[in-house]
Amino acid sequence: MKIRAVADQVRYQRMTTAELRESFLVEDLFEPGAVNLLYTDVDRAVIGSIVPTDKKLVLPTSKAQLASEYFAERREIGLINTGAAGNVIVDGKPYPMESRDGLYIGRGNRQIEFESRDKSDPARFFLMSYPAHTAHPTTHIKRASAEAVELGSVRDANQRTIYKYIHPKGIASCQLVMGFTELKEGSIWNTMPPHTHSRRTEVYLYFNVDPAARVFHMMGMPQETRHLVVKNGHAVISPSWSIHAGAGTRGYSFIWAMGGENQIFDDMDAVAVGELR
Repeated sequence: MKIRAVADQVRYQRMTTAELRESFLVEDLFEPGAVNLLYTDVDRAVIGSIVPTDKKLVLPTSKAQLASEYFAERREIGLINTGAAGNVIVDGKPYPMESRDGLYIGRGNRQIEFESRDKSDPARFFLMSYPAHTAHPTTHIKRASAEAVELGSVRDANQRTIYKYIHPKGIASCQLVMGFTELKEGSIWNTMPPHTHSRRTEVYLYFNVDPAARVFHMMGMPQETRHLVVKNGHAVISPSWSIHAGAGTRGYSFIWAMGGENQIFDDMDAVAVGELR
């Protein structure tokens, strides 16, 4: 498990492109046959990926970072499969995971394993974890069962469908809120006008991005913005003081995951486009 300390709202203003990427961008995810985990000081979140190929992969713990006997001893976990079909086995119980399926794993589950049904076309699990003060049931959800919200317009090039998985009216959790967004054909903007939410932080995982395409992720304080150029499988750590919006050179999808002291999805501090600098 790697450790990442993220720059604050003062230091980031003086950072080079390389320094911004080193602090806020997570690039080394979705390695075939491996579990990759990153611990960040932003709300003590763990960001990870699991790509099982020819054998099962087990979610490990880390005495140095988590000081726990097993990963979910004091944590909750959200998973979304961005790849082909696979299975997640939680304390011996298998959960079949098709593409875009989600899974919430509650605190206290000891053994968490991952496998692909076809090693030549593996599952690609994206993981988000936050500390949890109590246990909630492990719950599987399919995209067809998720709350779907249509937003945006053709005029603003931001027509999109938001699929809410882990949230107060869906799968219960301690602090994790998670789902994903699919842009309609011809739309490139997400979350515009942008916003911040000082009561929680967020992580974006960009996927379904064409290899030749890129997404320009907008970040920073509204009057002091920066951007990161990201590709398929990259994640961005977004502190509570930062906006998070983006535009792609082609269509894409992204997973959003939040942790903090308020789970209400629309608890946002909107920023008018005219206020951006």
